[in-house]
Amino acid sequence: MRSVCAYCGVGCGVRVEQEAGQWRLAGDEAHPANRGALCIKGSSLIESLAFPERLLYPRWQGERLTWEAALDRLAGELARIIGESGPQSVALYLSGQLTTEDYYVANKLMKGFIGSPHVDTNSRLCMSSAVVAHQRAFGEDLVPACYEDLELADLVVLTGANTAWTHPVLFRRLQQARERRPGMKLVVIDPRQTMTASQGDLHLPLRPGSDVALWNGLCRYLLDQGLWDKAYVARHVAEFDGLAAELDRPCWHPEAVAAACDLPLCDLLGFYRLFGANPRTVTLFCQGINQSERGVDQAGCIINAHLLTGRIGKPGAAPFSMTGQPNAMGGREVGGLATQLAAHMGFDEESRDRLARFWGAPRLVSGPGHKAVALFEALHKGEIRALWVLGTNPAVSLPDSLRVREALARCELLVISDVTADTDTARLAHLLLPAAAWGEKGGTVTNSERTISRQRAFLPPPGEARPDWWALTQLARRLGFAEAFPYEHEQQIFCEHAALSGFENDGARQFDISALAHLSREQYEALPPLRWPVNAAHPDGCDRLFADGRFATADGRARLVVAAPPAAPLQVEPGEGLPLLLNSGRLRDQWHTMTRTGHVARLQESEPWPTLRLGPASLLALGAEPGALLHLRSAQGEAHALAARDEGLREGEAFLPMHWSESYAVGSGVNRLLAPRVDPLSGQPAFKQEAVRVSLRPLRWQGLWLGPQAWGLPVDWWARRPLVGAVGGGVCQWLASWSEGDDACWARLSAGGNWLRLPQAKGWLAIELAQGRIASLLLVTPDPMKVRSDSLASLLGAPLQADALIATLDQALAGASRLVCSCLRVSERQILDAIAQQGIGEVAGLQALLGCGSNCGTCLPEVARLLACQQG
Repeated sequence: MRSVCAYCGVGCGVRVEQEAGQWRLAGDEAHPANRGALCIKGSSLIESLAFPERLLYPRWQGERLTWEAALDRLAGELARIIGESGPQSVALYLSGQLTTEDYYVANKLMKGFIGSPHVDTNSRLCMSSAVVAHQRAFGEDLVPACYEDLELADLVVLTGANTAWTHPVLFRRLQQARERRPGMKLVVIDPRQTMTASQGDLHLPLRPGSDVALWNGLCRYLLDQGLWDKAYVARHVAEFDGLAAELDRPCWHPEAVAAACDLPLCDLLGFYRLFGANPRTVTLFCQGINQSERGVDQAGCIINAHLLTGRIGKPGAAPFSMTGQPNAMGGREVGGLATQLAAHMGFDEESRDRLARFWGAPRLVSGPGHKAVALFEALHKGEIRALWVLGTNPAVSLPDSLRVREALARCELLVISDVTADTDTARLAHLLLPAAAWGEKGGTVTNSERTISRQRAFLPPPGEARPDWWALTQLARRLGFAEAFPYEHEQQIFCEHAALSGFENDGARQFDISALAHLSREQYEALPPLRWPVNAAHPDGCDRLFADGRFATADGRARLVVAAPPAAPLQVEPGEGLPLLLNSGRLRDQWHTMTRTGHVARLQESEPWPTLRLGPASLLALGAEPGALLHLRSAQGEAHALAARDEGLREGEAFLPMHWSESYAVGSGVNRLLAPRVDPLSGQPAFKQEAVRVSLRPLRWQGLWLGPQAWGLPVDWWARRPLVGAVGGGVCQWLASWSEGDDACWARLSAGGNWLRLPQAKGWLAIELAQGRIASLLLVTPDPMKVRSDSLASLLGAPLQADALIATLDQALAGASRLVCSCLRVSERQILDAIAQQGIGEVAGLQALLGCGSNCGTCLPEVARLLACQQG
């Protein structure tokens, strides 16, 4: 059975088969996105379905309900609130994890029938600046390129994207293309020396927030050197004179730009010359561009450079926005954002009339609703009284997350549809609704290159879990809209969505999949991957848009856009601690707030703890070693994380991954620190820059807890991960206390259970015994980072034997080895031993012996670095 991966925007195809009663998953060789390859997250999809605290039936404030009772109550409460305060007092908050069919029903119900414009999605947090940039330049939210363009280009520019980690399979395609075509060049623009940047022919570690200067400077260079396409601009592009006048300012000269970006002039001009010399150029941009107070302008400046050179709509030439989620684009197609209506329609009178007639909508909204940050502020103020959150965790993922939690706690009616009750948001809900997970429901999703793929169910939903579109449909019927919501299968929804895309569409809207409007159930089930548009002109889909030079504007011309003036630099709050500029982003093996990945043991092995990455000088200034606990403070709040050394950072800057929620670490979420600053046009938050002060947190004791259950006694800070190496699973927790000593800990611990305490050179080991076997362990040690927790975990469940205990403890304290290859679980020690003991001198030899780098390939640069270091 073929389906599609539920993680990033690459949209990899998967094959799922049952063997000997077990489900097996592999990449789909026939899918155009991945051609059979999968990254570590995609490979673990089956494992990820074993959710802790799986939500199996509706609950009202903890009490089990039937679906009928839950929906009746929800409909009654919503009707009461709407009757008292109007439809604008209710809202939906959606997710790029939903299928297009889920999204479509939600948008139709709220914007067309309930009459509330307040429907937004977590895609607002990652892609909305690109959406507005596309609309300004092209007239419609359109991604012109396809993945093959990355392989056909002579120059690929990756900016604001650690693609090797965030979109590993796509980056592997790029690596393989470079192996086939050695003349192909890669430029990486990123303040950090990431895994992606380490593989570029040129890395530009620009000052954060200076992207407009870099790209405006490029446009100025192209004009000065006569490297722009005058004929293309004359035929297909408008507003040239306005941009040219702006670029004539001295601040866009190369010397001024190099100073603004804090780059060597030779590196800057090297990039400009490469761009000017290569007509086949693809610029791939992602969150580092979008997640900014200037995200729309930054994306727009990239598009300007491509329009000036006519590098769009051609093989190997395009500006290319990568989505972060599997169906961020599908949500945009059906109006999932508060600033859109369905089928790429806006709020103009003609579009509203068209949509109202197609839907038979009695209360079609007249204008945009609240964007995500504003939506939760309205919730905090009580203007929104009821909120239904589907498939996302805003208590963690939004900036100023402590205020968001306050807003959620104040909400009169908070409804959460999710697969698990173990999320920070779900714990605040009045009504919990059990949602069907990936593998349990069908539908479609659209990836970054506009490919629509079928997500197919192969498992029955457990308990009373149901698809989100079903719950929305049932609510619509209870609110009196049964005739407009007749859906019994997702195929009906998809066909209506496809029909709407072609309704009264004379070609003005390029999103058009009307050729799929009359699919039978069998045809829908068998639907192959297709890039839209799919219509009479493109019955088999379309690889590239704008090949004819005609855009979705009234006159058919693209627009060059002048960027707004730069924002004032961030100011660090006065106080103690080292002032740093904080960045945030993804890890390779984790997903969002870890709801889907945090419980999968092998996805935690490479990065098991929340760490603040710092340059060597910053660590020295703090007097901190890797593994030390650090206290971070900003104007918004405070957090704690463990110190980690990263020589790829600019000094004065730091990086804290976005993933840790209160389910996996107390007080370590980066969004506790981030102010709700947003782009004025897109409403997308500025996740990439925050001024913080960092100081060393002196500890009175710290250690590792290993047991079948989480640590249950008071402690100042903890982080947890699934236990690797223990029979039957369990929990490993890093515990730290600055308020009391280890004697107080031992007194509480020994007060219950059967405990032994063995002194160590720099701490002690506590052993809980149950029927002569080891049930739990607490190792108090000054350096938990260096402990091999998997070795200690092997003791759990074993009888207490002195010799085995001493040998295992010695092994655990001998030092942990960092996991380099997550796919095949190859550690740094294994690689170094193979080099030293086997005499291997090439990466290919290590791949053959250990397998490292032979799957998704993201670890290959690290493997090569280790090899080079050993060869001296």
